[in-house]
Amino acid sequence: MMLEFKEIDKNWTLFLDRDGVINYEKQNDYIHKWSEFKFYEGVLEAMTIFSKKFKHIVVVTNQRGIGKGVTKKEDVIYLHKKMKESMVENGGRIDAVYYCKDIDSSSLCRKPNIGMGLQAVKDFPTIDLTKAIMIGNTLSDMKFGKNLGIKTVFLPTTRPEVNLKDETIDAVFPSLIAFANHLL
Repeated sequence: MMLEFKEIDKNWTLFLDRDGVINYEKQNDYIHKWSEFKFYEGVLEAMTIFSKKFKHIVVVTNQRGIGKGVTKKEDVIYLHKKMKESMVENGGRIDAVYYCKDIDSSSLCRKPNIGMGLQAVKDFPTIDLTKAIMIGNTLSDMKFGKNLGIKTVFLPTTRPEVNLKDETIDAVFPSLIAFANHLL
């Protein structure tokens, strides 16, 4: 079932995963620093469109590499700063980036658990979860969305084996820019 998303207006919030959605994901590894970070084609344009459509734009990303000690927290913070600056330079924005460094999957902040979503709601009290969407490239992202009670959009950028009829997926688009163009 393809949702139309015609009801989206400036009262809506967009939650985004990072790796495999905004930027290329490294297979069997982590993005450790800004020099390894590469935007997908069309992402900066998509973020410009989203900035005009959504009240809040929030990134929620599992960053287990920090917890494992293979990625430096300072490098991830710098990467997120540069990612946000790139968005602004191109007419887009990200209002906040939440990351979970925890290794244990039972951690409240680790997707598919909703800790990062709850923190966003706390930080931005005008977020209305009945008017929110999660875009991700894993079933964990989709479950996060469903656990938070929001709509989900799946991008099969890195997981072509995922069953696109999975009950946690509300809509499928090939890329972030394809979804942004759909909103126009």
